[in-house]
Amino acid sequence: MVHETDAVDHSPEPPLGRPPGAPAACQARHVALSVFQWHASEGGDGAEPLAEFLTDNGLSVRNIGRSASQVHPVVDSRVCGAALYVSAAAGCVMAGGRPGAPSPVPAVPDIYAVVYGHGYAPAHRNVSDIRDRRFDLGRWTPSWTPDEHAGAVEAVRDAIGRGDVYVVNLVGHASAAYRGDPAAALRRVAGLPGAKYGGVLSGDGWALATASPETLVEVRDGLVVTRPIKGTRPATAVGREDLLGSAKERAEHIMIVDLERNDLARLSGTGPVRVEELFGVREWAGLWQAESVVAAPVAGDLSLPALLRALCPGGSVTGAPKPAALAEIARLEPVGRGVSMGAVGWLGHDHLDLALTIRTVAVDGQRVHAWAGGGITIDSDPHEEVAEAAAKAAPIREALAG
Repeated sequence: MVHETDAVDHSPEPPLGRPPGAPAACQARHVALSVFQWHASEGGDGAEPLAEFLTDNGLSVRNIGRSASQVHPVVDSRVCGAALYVSAAAGCVMAGGRPGAPSPVPAVPDIYAVVYGHGYAPAHRNVSDIRDRRFDLGRWTPSWTPDEHAGAVEAVRDAIGRGDVYVVNLVGHASAAYRGDPAAALRRVAGLPGAKYGGVLSGDGWALATASPETLVEVRDGLVVTRPIKGTRPATAVGREDLLGSAKERAEHIMIVDLERNDLARLSGTGPVRVEELFGVREWAGLWQAESVVAAPVAGDLSLPALLRALCPGGSVTGAPKPAALAEIARLEPVGRGVSMGAVGWLGHDHLDLALTIRTVAVDGQRVHAWAGGGITIDSDPHEEVAEAAAKAAPIREALAG
């Protein structure tokens, strides 16, 4: 566990751009004040050390979602908020699951937080030098072949047939060597259409960029909300009709909505859980995706550690029941999920807004890493699942290639 206060970059903006989930009004005015990082090898689950760090830096994590005046009579005006990142491995530990294979990007901490203040934006911002820096991307190398991926789908179907699980999300990984400065490529990923949480977060020797459209958890104005996404088709009229008419996609989606309802119901600081919208269709980078909205009122003290332990890793990227799905994931996926399928976003004085890190990539100085997958049910066709994962990965690879 590392707290860094004096060694952070105090430039008026993070070098790679806006942090994921940061309020739009803060754009280009972020000044890093303090940094926290934690690795799973340190023991525990990291949630309490993170909470202590944020509290020490003037951010309430024990009464999230109330107004700033209710939480802190005097708010530290120097602190705007904090960017938060929690890896899939850290989420697995918080859920009491068995971590899977090691991350292919070990330089990235399992929990990372940067507390930001506001600085003055420069009068003129010349980005041409960034755009013109050379970036050469090599050939993508997958961590499993299409046949191996299809075989893992069959293994999940067998587990469902035995009654071990109802649905499991399988994720594949690929990486590519690169040369040059990846800054512009990462910004292209963060700027993909539909990237609700688009942004870049970086540390010592690594960076991640996300184009995530999915809300893992938002707490604001007395309400805690999760918006699971499950179900994908090409963004055409035929694709939309096919998605809306797919019994397989709807059944899988409803199972995940039930899981998220149960996760929210585990929180002692919330009231009755309700589904505000079921199977709404949204567009992301040329794909239709089905999204639901599950919410509960904040009825008491709602803490960041409790939220992370209840909701991480997200149900839409694990499966149901979650403990059994995590065991299948650890058994079948040959490479760790790294920065994908975790959480990233923003904690302000009066709200929390975390994305699920789907559509998320990482660089480590030598290689670019990306992940994609999908939920597997008893009705899944292995070759269709392989094709769906490729369709999800395509916009990310195109953005990186420029």
